Amino acid sequence: MSPTRRTAARVRPWLPPVAVALAAGLAAVGGSYLAVGRRPAFVGTPIDRFVVTASPEVLVSFAITELGTLGHQLAFLTAIALTCVCFGLAALPGVLLLWGRGPVPGVLARRGGGAVTGVIVGAALPGAVAFGLTGSPASSAATAAGAGLVSLVTVAVAALAADGDAALGSLGRRRVLGAVGSAVGLGVLGVFVRGTGEESAPSSLEVPADARPEIRELLTRAKAQSLAVEGLEPLVSTDFYEVDIANVDPAVDREEWALSITGAVEAEAEYEFAEIEAMALEDRFVTLRCVGDQLNGRQMDTALWSGVPVEALLEEANPRGTRVILHGADGYYNEFPLEALRPGLLAYRMNGRPLPRAHGAPVRALVPGHWGEINVKWLTEIEVRDEETTGYWEHRGWHGTGPVETVAKLWQVNRLGGGRLEVAGHAYAGTRGIDAVEVSTDGGDTWVEAELSDSLPGEDVWRQWRHEYGAAGRHEVIVRARDGNGDLQIPEKDGPKPDGATGWVSETVGPQ
Repeated sequence: MSPTRRTAARVRPWLPPVAVALAAGLAAVGGSYLAVGRRPAFVGTPIDRFVVTASPEVLVSFAITELGTLGHQLAFLTAIALTCVCFGLAALPGVLLLWGRGPVPGVLARRGGGAVTGVIVGAALPGAVAFGLTGSPASSAATAAGAGLVSLVTVAVAALAADGDAALGSLGRRRVLGAVGSAVGLGVLGVFVRGTGEESAPSSLEVPADARPEIRELLTRAKAQSLAVEGLEPLVSTDFYEVDIANVDPAVDREEWALSITGAVEAEAEYEFAEIEAMALEDRFVTLRCVGDQLNGRQMDTALWSGVPVEALLEEANPRGTRVILHGADGYYNEFPLEALRPGLLAYRMNGRPLPRAHGAPVRALVPGHWGEINVKWLTEIEVRDEETTGYWEHRGWHGTGPVETVAKLWQVNRLGGGRLEVAGHAYAGTRGIDAVEVSTDGGDTWVEAELSDSLPGEDVWRQWRHEYGAAGRHEVIVRARDGNGDLQIPEKDGPKPDGATGWVSETVGPQ
């Protein structure tokens, strides 16, 4: 027998129990998800954090700038796969006991305590690992139950076939299929019951029934001022983008939450949620744009936020420093000038509803005119400092703590019939505002001003634009914005890293 065949002969007996162990790992993860959903107690959360932390910077940058949301999804799928392997290894000793204390296919321990011991070990070890990772009794018990289910199915399949004449190989395949089937079924049940666990922003299309009159008026105004362009996002976004350092959001109990102001201040302070909620409420339209947003990407959105001006809290603490670090419950932090934070808002409502968990509940920061990365979610601490330090993303080569770059997005091309076309999008320049959007339909030879939506209240808000024209054949459409200071958007194209994308957006448009 050749060496290759000898190796295959030695490995082959191990394949069925290993397959069953991996199925047990999948079931363990599915059981945890069924019990707690996509929350910090889920067994995949620590592995997800490890994947994010251990990923090379070049891979992280590629995922942010080229893949966007897809990058997060791939990272989470990678974490789930690793978690399944981890719990599969934990379940393997029990599975081997079910195979008669060794990888001998078809010899399930049917007498004595072998089967019982195998089921107990196959469930207890994954449960213990889960508790070590999460500290959650509910998640750990569900993890153990999921892995134990696969062991029980394996025993049941063997018992049902015990009186039959099935070949050993056939019996092994049945046990593997039973294990995999039960694991997949449990995983599907978890997704069916818990969903994806991804919470989206409240829809702006309907004004909440219990909205305050001010909110009702502002949201109605935003809807009325939105341009009637088919397929174009209204002035208040219906699908607000999300970018976080991990794929499982913190679940912060507002009753236990507190915000502290520390560091170089005259008097440190701490506020509970009820104290924040009792302060004078302010409503603001604010646009956020991610520093990793591509030139014509979709990581730019607007909402009506409600909360407390930061200055109200800073006055009591009386800061002595010039820099500030915002800390979030997810371990994220960022540093920037204190003066940039002073006109900011501590938001705890969004579009007339309580702030969603996915957007930083119970409280997040909104810093006017700056890239999204400094608008820290799940805010827990405002730390004032005398000296500059390095923020989370700055450690990774980004410099997104400054004001946003001016941009005009070309998000929609509509063919109106009769040779007429309509191009449209949004433009944003932070607190500088948008004064005009210019469109060229001949590759930059001539320019005309586009129609703009009326400005919403507030200084840090985008505007919509649209332009209708007639053209035949293929042609290049270019758009550029002029901010409220009269400055034209930077024409030179550059990628998002390190400090935000620049350039004029262009698209070749032709017959459909």
